[in-house]
Amino acid sequence: MKKNSTTISRSSKEPRVAIVHDWLPVVGGAERVLEQLLHLYPNAELYTLFDFLTREQAPFLAGKTVHTSFLQKFPFSQKIYRHLLPFFPFAVEQFDLSSYDLVISSSSAVAKGVITSPDQLHVCYCHSPMRYAWDLQEQYLKQTGMKSGLRSFVVRYVLYKLRIWDVVSSNRVDSFIANSGYIRNRISKTYRRDATVIYPPVDTKRFQIKKTKDDFYLAASRQVPYKRIDLIVKAFRNMPDKKLVVIGDGPEHKKIKALAGDNVTVLGYRGDDVLLDHLRRAKAFIFAAQEDFGILPVEAQACGTPVIAFGRGGARETVLDKITGLLFEEQTEASLIDAIARFERLQHNFRADVISRHASEFSVERFQRELKSHVDQHLKERAKSAVQPKAPDGVENMRKFSH
Repeated sequence: MKKNSTTISRSSKEPRVAIVHDWLPVVGGAERVLEQLLHLYPNAELYTLFDFLTREQAPFLAGKTVHTSFLQKFPFSQKIYRHLLPFFPFAVEQFDLSSYDLVISSSSAVAKGVITSPDQLHVCYCHSPMRYAWDLQEQYLKQTGMKSGLRSFVVRYVLYKLRIWDVVSSNRVDSFIANSGYIRNRISKTYRRDATVIYPPVDTKRFQIKKTKDDFYLAASRQVPYKRIDLIVKAFRNMPDKKLVVIGDGPEHKKIKALAGDNVTVLGYRGDDVLLDHLRRAKAFIFAAQEDFGILPVEAQACGTPVIAFGRGGARETVLDKITGLLFEEQTEASLIDAIARFERLQHNFRADVISRHASEFSVERFQRELKSHVDQHLKERAKSAVQPKAPDGVENMRKFSH
């Protein structure tokens, strides 16, 4: 919110662009999308509720001015920002975007709720409608121990109010882009809006195939409840003859370590080099979350590594059952154990080159091409409608009568 309002120059060839991102506490899949948006629109200005990233963590932000909300200035905001959720809608509405022609929001929560005028184009790249406010509410409350009691009542009321705002603010978006067919269906169910599917960018070129695999399975993720790393670790506790390596950190890290048996190695956070090495060497990558898209399963496949994934959400679109991996139908230990047993019977049927070739369909170049084409098309339509506005029916009838 550090910007001075200026007059839009409609005669300029390039539109003035603002990119709005929910928040920047860590670098994850949504931030990889943001990186490519900034690559496509290098002169765009960036708005976000919070920015807690160093430029070493997020080099793609180097040299960029990041406009943050008033919530950034709250005492201890980096530690308590999740608890400020009830203020997020109000905070995002305070951004002054009046001097931009094009607003692109990268949203899994509130970024799509920015206020724009009728002569501005607002395109939302939707990672998901707010997961915990809608169909995953009961799962979230159960996994965080808030199914009942006073805290549960307060949280449920906050989520109720958020759902109302979420639907109202969806009407501020001119065009929705969904990051998967699964999210397109969720947008349709939640907002009653159509969306174009453009899969997120995966830098598949930086991965190299390793055809000979080591004797371990790999799970990697930020360790939050819905990622279900706990389910994977519990399953392997019942398969002591099979080895599992877990990479990642997060609120559930201590719980994951406590669950691990002797056959499970919990490494915690590791850099990209270590993660890439394990992705290439693993017998298979295990993914138990009901994820919107899931970039890590695609990265594993880019290394020629099969994926054993829960068959809901984006995994149904990124993993080809019995070709690039296996899908299991229930989010339970028994279902995962059965899938691993099936995988070990079929593992010689999986070809690293076929798996890697499939992953290339989700490349950065494909994302850039499809997103730029989508935005340009809507800009052209907006410009055409501005030059040739349609007269109201009454005015048009009067014109016909006068002739």
